[in-house]
Amino acid sequence: MITGEIRNKIDAIWDTFWTSGITNSMTVLEQMTYLFFIKILDDAQVKQEATASIFGAEVENPTFPKGDWVNPQTENVVSYQNMRWNTFKNFDPQTMLTTVRDDVFIFIKNLNTGKNSSYSAFMKDATFLIPNERTLTKLVDGVSGLDMEDRDTMGDVYEYILGKMAASGTNGQFRTPRHIIKMMVQLMKPTLKDTVCDPAMGSAGFIVESARYVAETYSKELLKTENANHYKNNMFFGFDTDQTMLRIGAMNMMLHAVENPNIEWRDSLSDDNKDAEKYTLILANPPFTGSLDYEVVEKSLLTLAKTKKTELLFLALFLRSLRLGGRCASIVPDGVLFGTSNAHKAIRRELVENQTLQAVISMPSGVFKPYAGVSTAILIFTKTNAGGTGDVWFYDMKADGYSLDDKRTEIKDNDIPDIINRFHAVSDGQTFLSDTTDKNVRSPLYDRKQQSFLVPKADIVANDYDLSINKYKEVERVKVVYDNPETILQRIEDLHNQVAEAMAKYKTMANR
Repeated sequence: MITGEIRNKIDAIWDTFWTSGITNSMTVLEQMTYLFFIKILDDAQVKQEATASIFGAEVENPTFPKGDWVNPQTENVVSYQNMRWNTFKNFDPQTMLTTVRDDVFIFIKNLNTGKNSSYSAFMKDATFLIPNERTLTKLVDGVSGLDMEDRDTMGDVYEYILGKMAASGTNGQFRTPRHIIKMMVQLMKPTLKDTVCDPAMGSAGFIVESARYVAETYSKELLKTENANHYKNNMFFGFDTDQTMLRIGAMNMMLHAVENPNIEWRDSLSDDNKDAEKYTLILANPPFTGSLDYEVVEKSLLTLAKTKKTELLFLALFLRSLRLGGRCASIVPDGVLFGTSNAHKAIRRELVENQTLQAVISMPSGVFKPYAGVSTAILIFTKTNAGGTGDVWFYDMKADGYSLDDKRTEIKDNDIPDIINRFHAVSDGQTFLSDTTDKNVRSPLYDRKQQSFLVPKADIVANDYDLSINKYKEVERVKVVYDNPETILQRIEDLHNQVAEAMAKYKTMANR
């Protein structure tokens, strides 16, 4: 959680963009990202130089070597030293603008080697939009006040900026609420043995939160070179079709100390995506309500369910992309749970009969407000290709810690801790057995009057693989006994008499 001081600094930087005429929130975030990246490059080298100086050595493969750089666009010769943040921040405003706009920005767009390539690879179409020297000076001063070396704080800073972007109402569809992402990661408990992917990553929220969880849970194990290399280079994968989101996602990962995530431009549902049996964990909130032509969809996905609906195609993709034993937690619109088309039924049957469906967590429709009021659920399953579904755990989430209106203000009611605790208890087998010695008595977990309960596979099959919680939840109805009509009429007559008596007294008082 960022402090009030840091929050104020970010708000000031944000306001500087707006007062300069840059009012599109996505543009603000993108331009801010460029400045963060430029500063991170210099800060990293300053740290490397300090370490090398202690041992009397030189920095290997520095981003800013000694000598000059030739701008490939203008053929202008520029000293590498002058392109470093700690140098140009002291230039006069006009020289700073010229240096950053005409040289430094071109330099980072062409920086395509080494560990920085995960970000710079997406800079091809980037545009520098800071309009004048006065604005740039204020922005550089503001960013200089942020400690880029504190990755935990910078990660929180970036999440706060993404939150501002969502709150502004611009491109909010790219952002899954962070507390929902965090819940899903805690449900799945990624480990250092996992290879984590989000095929529709947006701002990389799922892989960022997975990285955070692993870093906190396995901090000692990450001291080993083998684990650290896996964490930084081979553990996290994310794909998107929006270059801006790729840039933002790569920066988001860098600010969480994942220096070389495998982030690529990719239409995950197309023939260009050949991933099969590659990942051990998929976390995603794929696009809803999309519709594609059959011709552009990878043919193996259509063999599972011939459909144009993206939410169903992504589920087919997850099954193809996971290794045997791989796990998935995905947000889906409620229609996936009860849709009656052949494709809807085929996907649900596949999950229940040929894989291991573990949980269906129903979320209230206000979770994605103010951007969408669609009701959603989380499906959790494991790829086995040999079945294994037994009792499926259903949970009816009623509150997520925020009001379910457009304002989404924080409230006390929050089912998320209960969801996490109960899911792991069920997964660990702690609550399957009844407390009684009678083997014919079911565990309380099968009580469908509760907020969460188990449903046997046989019941799901009998209901045509319907996975909507309302299909199985039992509502306990309390019989209400009303007074007979004569008694009610007498009460109404008594009230009329009382009103008439009061009116008569008031008239008497008024005539005095």
